[in-house]
Amino acid sequence: MRNTSGNPAGDVRVVELVDVTRTYPDGAGVRALDGVTVAFERGTFSAVMGPSGSGKSTLLHCAAGLDRPDSGRVTLAGREIGTLREPKLTEERRRRVGFVFQSYNLLDALSVWHNVLLPQRLVGARPDKRWAREVIARVGLSGRENDRPGQLSGGQRQRVALARALAARPEVIFADEPTGALDLSTGREVLGLLREAVDSLGTAVVMVTHDPAAAAWADRVVFLADGRMVDELVDPTAEKVAERMTAVSVR
Repeated sequence: MRNTSGNPAGDVRVVELVDVTRTYPDGAGVRALDGVTVAFERGTFSAVMGPSGSGKSTLLHCAAGLDRPDSGRVTLAGREIGTLREPKLTEERRRRVGFVFQSYNLLDALSVWHNVLLPQRLVGARPDKRWAREVIARVGLSGRENDRPGQLSGGQRQRVALARALAARPEVIFADEPTGALDLSTGREVLGLLREAVDSLGTAVVMVTHDPAAAAWADRVVFLADGRMVDELVDPTAEKVAERMTAVSVR
């Protein structure tokens, strides 16, 4: 389950957050991130965990350029994105980042094939159809290219979301609770595909999860509490992750 590819892990920092803070002006002034510094390298699978409200999703959103930090620096493939303005930020994100969310975020009006090709078309690139067919085959959906999302099971829709992310050859895939809506067996299959993207393609995967068994597929687990990075675990097992989560939750 660990990185065994020829692409050495840790040689390139694909995503880096340095002293990042983010406060939401919702009346309570909640500081979702409080001086977080963390990096994610090419060819590595990282899980981000913590109690509810610890800042997990905010970290992912800031790292992916979906949200802007109040202070600190966020770099993506060596380029600082925290100060980029639209539409340049959107263009940079579409070229370098893939997303896999719990709710799939597929367009029901489009077929599997057109959902998979959509990110490339949005940046004005000529889609690599041969590679798109290969990733659709890798996720086990050959023959379903003309189906609409409504004709697929939840697990199949998540596979389409993963194929869509991989088809654009991103440098990093951000996954937010990708197995949260799936049964145990299907969840394992999706985690195996994310693991394969790391080991075979050298993609970085950053996954927010609450599930110790899901986190055990990663190379490293980063733990947050109250908007701060409070612990880290390398070569995790489900048992070790659960033990650390218990310790973090009672801090």
